Amino acid sequence: MYKFNYADVLEDTGQAAREDEATAIEQSIEMLEKAQAAGARSREAIEALFYLRRLWSLLIEDLAKPENDLPESLRADLISIGMWIMRQAENIRTGNSDDFKGLIDVSKIIVAGLK
Repeated sequence: MYKFNYADVLEDTGQAAREDEATAIEQSIEMLEKAQAAGARSREAIEALFYLRRLWSLLIEDLAKPENDLPESLRADLISIGMWIMRQAENIRTGNSDDFKGLIDVSKIIVAGLK
């Protein structure tokens, strides 16, 4: 017979969610690096920016939920970062920027924080 501590199960679930989030952001980093090499008007850039915007839309939506267990100030900071990422992605998409490096660097910092 197995005995599970409910707090341990919740902690494991939270850890798994952080790992999934880190994996998704790592995928965006890989795509952004390919886009940077191919150029802001490339197919790689279009795909990377589309993926990035969808990912951060989902993350921001989750962070905005009252049932999200992160501290409110951390959630607010992450939402602000997500909005910045989405604005930068839009600037690249519209031709007002070609700075993938900032998106890559911030994403790497977030992945490090998730691990």
